[in-house]
Amino acid sequence: MGVSLRVEGLSLKKGYNLLIHNLNFTLKSGEAISLYGENGVGKTTLLRTLAGFLTPFAGAISAYENDVHIEPEIWQGRRIHFLGHHDALSPSRTVAQELKFHADYLGGAVAGIEMLNLTPLLDLETRYLSAGQKRRLSCAKLLMAKRSLWLLDEPMAPLDVDHRALLSGLMQAHLAAGGMIIAAVHDPLPFATRILKLERPTAKEREAASV
Repeated sequence: MGVSLRVEGLSLKKGYNLLIHNLNFTLKSGEAISLYGENGVGKTTLLRTLAGFLTPFAGAISAYENDVHIEPEIWQGRRIHFLGHHDALSPSRTVAQELKFHADYLGGAVAGIEMLNLTPLLDLETRYLSAGQKRRLSCAKLLMAKRSLWLLDEPMAPLDVDHRALLSGLMQAHLAAGGMIIAAVHDPLPFATRILKLERPTAKEREAASV
């Protein structure tokens, strides 16, 4: 049966501004959603809400494993990995130290060094890495996390063509292993099982949410 995520009647605000109104979808093992829409429509806010960083204005987010409900603190803390638009790296650590820190935190082993061409960068502090190199390092952390649901915010943006193809392969392997992906993208992922376009709420919906 695997793991599934259900989003029901979800509405999100940023300050007093209604970004998303009454969003509904279900995501199951092996499925990927390409999330897109114009800038400012709420893609990042949705991902951060699914990750548990933000609280919905209305609606529910629930997760199930073999049809058994999983408590939010377990689901969000142990089953989700969020890769944001800005890579969360300590500027004073070397690449090797960053990888070891993350592996120790997760209780696992360092992974992805050769696959993501990080060997020449191991002794460099992360502050000196290019945007693409930082994203490759973050992808290694993604592999080490071994979480069911990957929430990815513009994952391909800083990568060159070869490394975009590599990340695409990693994402497809994650799906083949029963994982799930929701990715905010400019161009829909070719292997996505569904495309979800976010639209701005109507004036009537915004007015109702302000009451």
